[in-house]
Amino acid sequence: MSLATVASRAVNALAADPVSVEVHLAPGLPGWNVVGLPEAAVREAKDRVRAAILQCGYEVPIRRITVNLAPADLPKDSGRFDLAMALGILMASGQLPHGPLAGVEVMGELSLGGDVRPVRGLLPSVARARQHGAAGVLVPRANLDEASLVDDIPLHPADTLSEICAAVHAGALPAAEGAAERNRLEAGDGACAIPDLADVTGQPQARRALEIAAAGAHSLLMIGPPGSGKSMLAARLPGLLPPLTDAQALEVGAIHSVAGSFDAQKWGVPPFRAPHHSASAAALAGGGNVPRPGEVSMSHNGALFLDELPEWRRDAIEVLREPMESGRISIARAARADEFPARFLLVAAMNPCPCGWLGDPERECRCTPEQVGRYRGRVSGPLLDRIDLQIPVPRVPVSALSAARESGGESSASVRRRVGEARHLQHARQGCLNGELDVAALRDVAIGADAEALLLQAVERLQLSARAYHRMLRVARTAADLAGEACIGPGHVAEAVRYRDLDRRSV
Repeated sequence: MSLATVASRAVNALAADPVSVEVHLAPGLPGWNVVGLPEAAVREAKDRVRAAILQCGYEVPIRRITVNLAPADLPKDSGRFDLAMALGILMASGQLPHGPLAGVEVMGELSLGGDVRPVRGLLPSVARARQHGAAGVLVPRANLDEASLVDDIPLHPADTLSEICAAVHAGALPAAEGAAERNRLEAGDGACAIPDLADVTGQPQARRALEIAAAGAHSLLMIGPPGSGKSMLAARLPGLLPPLTDAQALEVGAIHSVAGSFDAQKWGVPPFRAPHHSASAAALAGGGNVPRPGEVSMSHNGALFLDELPEWRRDAIEVLREPMESGRISIARAARADEFPARFLLVAAMNPCPCGWLGDPERECRCTPEQVGRYRGRVSGPLLDRIDLQIPVPRVPVSALSAARESGGESSASVRRRVGEARHLQHARQGCLNGELDVAALRDVAIGADAEALLLQAVERLQLSARAYHRMLRVARTAADLAGEACIGPGHVAEAVRYRDLDRRSV
């Protein structure tokens, strides 16, 4: 038989589209042609596959070889089709039987020596294969930990092409890993590496703001002089977030798998991304000829920390405006457009002025008002308007640091319990966190008459926007949830207003 078909999958954004690798051998001048919109890495597969087949002791047919990657209008990239091509050629030339590979999807890159190398994007591919009822998935053994996180589908791990061929000749595939036999990680196993909030000395308002941000998924901006603890506080935010659900963990894992940064040890742990301020807009949003997720998507269901916010390029941080509202980011290219999830908790930090000492009681600021205005003006008003909590983080005196070494502060574990209880209330009441409530749902928020009057008065006095009004209402709702109150009171509103009145307070 001179025709063989092997099932595989292409990874485009988070969509793992099915691909049929069809191999046809025809008489004529020896040659090799790959069709079906292959990128350069796919076109070069013929050299890798030829060497791998020969190294395993098999023959490359001296015939005209045509490899069709169907559907023809779907772009294909990377070396993930190498293994499927090699097996297709061996079956089409009669060197391997067809039966053992029936209904099995094949993914893997080949080395010149016949080793099966890992590929990116395997987690969403295996999940989609299970959804479509595949009989099993043949995967590189190096990807087994990643693939094992998907239940209810047989996995066939392999190290070399010769190992696969020997198993197929024996009438089977390399030993399948059943879901019950897999070493599944429990959600939160990696949380021990997260710094503890008890390490932070003083800063009661910042600690409270972190708790509110974690409980309601509210964005946070900290402004303070150098060394006041802004980065230290931000690094402890992941320890306040509850472990991800299985559905959330699978979504986060799929994003990191496509980006090529999957780590099985972080399964179920909310991601925390802290890119350098020199990162470009494409690094934040994602991009490329075949779009890949950026930092806003890599921090989905977790936190994104931007230190030295005014030092970021203006076009880079403006990318945040759309996903902060919608929870998704769209990447459009000439040939295609893709969409990635990007529901992240933004945490940002900045100095009050270029020298960093504006408002400090002990250090003199030498910046002129014009310099301070230009520095703060690097962060646009529309972006600031989307940040729910804006707090000053003053410098802690050295005497207070030494006095607090023995007593310590409240631990992340105790704060995380309160955050978990508040989130449970929100999901039971409205099906989402307070920071994700849309304007229509805010009309049903329970708020007392005195509290509503205070909120309206604050909006008028501070000349805030309608967006700021809605965001303060969400923060007040979270403060009430942390207190176990069914109705928003004046105290909850006053706290929410205090987090928006930063310009009228000294830093």
